Order: sequence, then structure tokens, then C-alpha cells
Amino acid sequence: MTDLAAPAPITILGAGLTGLSCAYHLGRAATPPPWLLVEREDRVGGHAKSHRHEGYTFDVTGHWLHLRDPEMQALVDRLFAPGDWARVERETRIWSHHAELAYPFQANLHGLPLEVVNECLVAYVESQREEAAGRSQPRNFTEFVTARFGAGMARHFFVPYNQKLWGMSPDALTADWVSRFLPLPDTAQILGGAIGLRQEGLGYNAHFMYPKAGGIDALPEALAKAVRDQSAKGEHGALLTGHALESIDLGARRLQLSGESSSRPFDRLVSTLPLPILIERIEDAPSEIREAAAALRWVSWRYLDLATRSQSPRDWHWCYVPETRYPFFRVGCYTNAMPSMAPEGCGSFYVELSDREGAIDMPGVFEGLAEMGAIRGPEDVAFAHERRIEFAYVVFDDAHAQATATLHAWLESQKIRSCGRYGAWIYNSMEDSMLQGRDAARWALTGAPARAK
Repeated sequence: MTDLAAPAPITILGAGLTGLSCAYHLGRAATPPPWLLVEREDRVGGHAKSHRHEGYTFDVTGHWLHLRDPEMQALVDRLFAPGDWARVERETRIWSHHAELAYPFQANLHGLPLEVVNECLVAYVESQREEAAGRSQPRNFTEFVTARFGAGMARHFFVPYNQKLWGMSPDALTADWVSRFLPLPDTAQILGGAIGLRQEGLGYNAHFMYPKAGGIDALPEALAKAVRDQSAKGEHGALLTGHALESIDLGARRLQLSGESSSRPFDRLVSTLPLPILIERIEDAPSEIREAAAALRWVSWRYLDLATRSQSPRDWHWCYVPETRYPFFRVGCYTNAMPSMAPEGCGSFYVELSDREGAIDMPGVFEGLAEMGAIRGPEDVAFAHERRIEFAYVVFDDAHAQATATLHAWLESQKIRSCGRYGAWIYNSMEDSMLQGRDAARWALTGAPARAK
């Protein structure tokens, strides 16, 4: 192992997909520099982990890999043998007004009560008139979807669904995060979907990749193995698990890790920690930087790993549930995508819950799932385990843009790159996280600006 005291290494905080990708790409440099990758948990992966119990496998809710970038496709091809991954065509639904609709809602209104379809179409036409007249100036997410799709679709899907997901009014959110991820069908598709011409393949995630053996943790584990193999060959870096960041002294360019008696030096620092946590750990951060970090908001939620004794009667991979009478907002069935996620003939699900605190209404959850046909009945549930995500989604409110710009500019001036979903404080995909890790490696090697994602 490299003597990490001299010279001071490139240090990477967090061995999720971004941190692992950064270390991997550093190791592929013509002359790999000394680096240290630190992870507080005993396992790598971050949110791209999998849990196993009694033959069932569960990810940290849906982690379906969408690959668009040729370099990331080539990376996965290098890490795995041919045939290890399956390409799956997305099957996604919306459950609304006792009807199962194709995704996305705005392009597949057929099946809703006729009065609801009429309301949505009339309001859509009016929204297009307003837009053509230049009177649409949306200030928040609610106004954005109302201007784009009309008040009917906003009322029946976008507002209630996002209220459940975020745990706050969509009026408090900007529309910055949806530009890439929200399908924007044209008028012909919206009208066609309303009369029963099913509109499919819309959106960035029309298909996805998934390990045939089951469990998305295959991806970070393969990256970690490649990183360790590179280190063993070149003796230029190390992956250190079970050590959390306690503090950073920028003046001395040293950081303190849990379980260690002395601090470690660092040169360039790549952090994938949640941005407010990183700032909190920097002892000599200026007051204006701490104030900017204090403006950042996020949502936490909890979900269930749910196992059934039989397969789901439905064929979808995940389903959006906007109606407030259901205690969950999204349900996914792993085994509809990959049967290896459960014992033969059984089902493996994630159920994302609307309530953040208090006792979970398990009977209400099971009855709701049975009502929408996701499971055969409450008696079919083998077990359900509660899990929590502290940092689930970054809140894009009015303070977000200015606060993140201030923080990233200051961090870069200190030779710190904060990246990844929570390091950059954005909404992105697994592929985006790996791309940011690659770009962080290039920044650490050359100081060149990374490509924004």
C-alpha cells in the first residue's frame, strides 16, 4: 500500500457509485496518483445496496440502471461477463380512480371516468391557449404542470402525487428538477392516449438494465473489486471501509477519520457526502458558507421491503399512486423485472410510504395493495420490513440555486469537488453518478473543469 502521508493523496469521501467510479478512473490513468477512498459503512454502494432475507432480495427501493452514455456502457461491459445483465423493457403504471393506466398519466388518460378525461382535456386546451398567448409564467412546480398540462391533470395526478412524495406542497418547489425526467408528450399523443391509443416509450427510462442474479449491489461490488485489483497491481491507492469523516481542517489540509488517532493529509478532495454534511465537517468554513448550507433542504422517507408467497397478479415494474386514500405513493415489484429476486413463484416488492413518522398502518397498506391488484391479498404477505432513507430527495426550492452555486464555487476554490446526487445536491440517475465520478477523477488529475450533469 502507498505511504499515504507523502505525498498527500487525492482523497475520495464515500464509496457509492460516484466515489467508486472516481477511484476506478483514477486507477486507469497513465500514471495513477496516490488516492484514498473512504467509506463509513462496512459495505460499499451507498444507496445502491441490496438486502437479503429468507431468499428474498430487496434494493433500496427501485434502482434500475438506465444507460445512455457509451463510456458507461463500456464500463459495465468490462466489469461483467456477457449475459450477466438483462435488458428489460419498462412496464410502468398509474393507479387512479380505480383504474390502472399506462405511464405517463398525461399521455394515457383512457380508462379514467369520462368526466375526469373531459376535465383534463378541456383544461389542457385552455393551457395551450394561455401558453400561445404568452401568459404562462410558472413560478413553481404546480404552476409549471398546470401551464404545461392544464389544471385537470395537475389536480388529478401531478399535485397529489408530488404532495405525497415530497411531504410538502408542490407550490414550494421549483420546476428545475423535472426538465429531463418529466415526459412531455405533444398534443397528438395526449389526445390519442385519451381515446385509447396507448402511448408508450415516453421518457428517459423506457428500458433499463438489471443483473440477472438479482440485486443492484452487483454493480458497486464489481466496481469495488476492480478498484481493489487496480490497487493491488499498482500499489497507488486504498479503499478504506468502516471509517467516517469526523472533521476537515482546510488550513492544514488534513482530515480526521473515525477510529484513527491521527489525522491524514490530503491534496485534492472529492466528496460524495451530502453537501450540508460536508460543510458541517469543515471546521474552518466561513460563516457565509455555513449560512448557505443551512438553506439546503431535503426530504426523508421510509419504505417497506415486502415479500409475498406468490407472484404478483400484475406485470408492472413500478406503479405511481396519486390518491391520498392510499398510504403509499409508489410501489415496485422487483420480481416482475427479475424473478431471481425471490424464491421460485414468490414476489419481492418495495412500497414507498407517504407518512414519514408514527406507526405504519400495515393492514391499510396490505389492503391498498390488494385493492390495486399488486398482491393477491393481505394473507399472501410473508413479511414486511420497515426501512428509512434520511437523504431521499433534494428539495428544489427558491433557495436551492443560489445556495448550491455559492457552496460549489467556494469548495472548488479550496480544491474540493462535491459531486454525485447528494454531493452535487441534485436529482440524477445511477449512470449520472458514475459519470460524475469519472469527471471528478479528471478534475483531480488535471484540474480541468468537469462536465456538468
